[in-house]
Amino acid sequence: MLRTHTCGQLLLADVNKQVTLCGWVQKTRDLGGMTFIDLRDRYGITQLAFNLDWDKNICEKARELSREFVIKISGTVIERESKNKNNPTGDIEIRVTTLDILNKSITPPFTIEEQSDGGDELRMRYRYLDLRRASVRKNLELRHRLAIETRNYLDLLSFIEVETPVLIKSTPEGARDFVVPSRMNKNEFYALPQSPQTFKQLLMVSGFDRYYQIVKCFRDEDLRADRQPEFTQIDCEMSFVEQEDILNTFEGLIQHLFKKVKNISIDKLPRITYAHAMEFYGNDKPDTRFDMHLVQLNKAQNNVVAGKNFKLFDEAELVLAICAKGAANYTRKQLDELTEWVKRPQIGMSGLVYARVSEDGTIKSSVDKFYNEAALQLWANACKAQKGDLILVLSGSENKTRKAMSELRLEMGNRLGLRGKDKYACLWVVDFPLLEWNEGDPNLPESMRGRWVAKHHPFTSPKPEDVSLLTTNPGEVRANAYDMVINGVEVGGGSIRIYERELQEKMFSILGFTREEAQKQFGFLLHAFEFGAPPHGGIAFGFDRLCSLFAGAESIRDFIAFPKNNHGRDTMIDAPSTISEEQLNELNIQLKK
Repeated sequence: MLRTHTCGQLLLADVNKQVTLCGWVQKTRDLGGMTFIDLRDRYGITQLAFNLDWDKNICEKARELSREFVIKISGTVIERESKNKNNPTGDIEIRVTTLDILNKSITPPFTIEEQSDGGDELRMRYRYLDLRRASVRKNLELRHRLAIETRNYLDLLSFIEVETPVLIKSTPEGARDFVVPSRMNKNEFYALPQSPQTFKQLLMVSGFDRYYQIVKCFRDEDLRADRQPEFTQIDCEMSFVEQEDILNTFEGLIQHLFKKVKNISIDKLPRITYAHAMEFYGNDKPDTRFDMHLVQLNKAQNNVVAGKNFKLFDEAELVLAICAKGAANYTRKQLDELTEWVKRPQIGMSGLVYARVSEDGTIKSSVDKFYNEAALQLWANACKAQKGDLILVLSGSENKTRKAMSELRLEMGNRLGLRGKDKYACLWVVDFPLLEWNEGDPNLPESMRGRWVAKHHPFTSPKPEDVSLLTTNPGEVRANAYDMVINGVEVGGGSIRIYERELQEKMFSILGFTREEAQKQFGFLLHAFEFGAPPHGGIAFGFDRLCSLFAGAESIRDFIAFPKNNHGRDTMIDAPSTISEEQLNELNIQLKK
């Protein structure tokens, strides 16, 4: 090794030791007779001291150094006169006796500091420099720790890690595939896996009853802060299990990770149904760090808004309210801001109705012309509003209003400081619908529009008691499926799988596959089921999302060493890129002019 210690290792107990360090020049300070340099490596920063009275030649050489030069020094550990309590090595410095420049550096395009002056695109273009920043490095260290602890936990439960293929067959379900042309098989293509789903099921048929893999997956879909074209899953499958076994096993994994990585004890995860989540939170991944449940004001059996000639409510399919505790003191300006917020295209509502419950108990609203105080008290009763609370109401069509109120609930949670990053609320959502009718989602392939599609995927089993409904009422069939949600983010999802050929063929038929199409796409799996497939089920966790949650970050990008930007491009290596005419010819691909 060129060095004896790292730049984050030396303490007062090491005073008088002869040491050798290597690293990058973080900062230089020339004070005339003395020069100080902060030397940085992956482990920390150590101050180097040079004095004209100690060694004039070395001191002058130190003055030639610039930011990001790679150097090697040797010297003696001494106690600092002016200590830096913000640095773990701030009690000592190195009196340098030898200095070697291992490599020079041109001036970097941005400062390698926590408060960098580089924007996102610039830092992505020079990602190898951005990774030198301590905060980004710590994110990858967190990712490493989570991966190690995941493997430790699963290994103790006799899971075996198996690598599955990366070049597979394209399938019509799910998001769009990335496809790879095959040179040796003319006019044929591989696909990159969206998940190892069928392979892990085949491993169960093979008798590998407990499988896992920390695996790269690929989806050609529009990008957001929590999405990348390539991402990583903790992918798991178990044989001879029921849903409860899966929930208990992987609830244990999350508890293990929180304890080992963050020293936080997580209680047993509550379980709520999909129907409960949609009714009271407006979405299937509820943030339960705060209450603020959605309340329907126009229930058939208890309609507290009807009969007042307020057209907006009388003609609405759904009238929903939330109660923001302690927010009755919101100013008119703040309420106008909220009204404009719900009118944004992303939310799409025409307006917002509100009612304040004053500290003296009186209730005033933005629709006092239609609702007197007695009528508004019925709103307050339905919402369990108390003195000092603010009631916010949206109305319109069922799906649009529920989705908008869900977003407004989260926005109020942010504004009221109820969504602290140091607080964790974990739960399971169960009893999802097996199927959903797709009228014409433009994000789905043409072949998947105007028919039933799988809520999770086509290998999810129905609840045994609902199997008969597959023929008579597919929309009412519940899935043996479950999602783990943390702080309003779906971090994992899975199901008990179909493992009998007849039921799997029926599922394909409901999803619009002809017998020939099902055989062409999934014949290998159907045939495998005829050789004694065991009951099995599993789950996959979004590993990048899990990392960002543990760090309290919004985006997954800083937890990936070399991520893509919002257009799916790697600006550092300039990918995707064109290929040569010769390569195109070898692949029998002709580009459109």
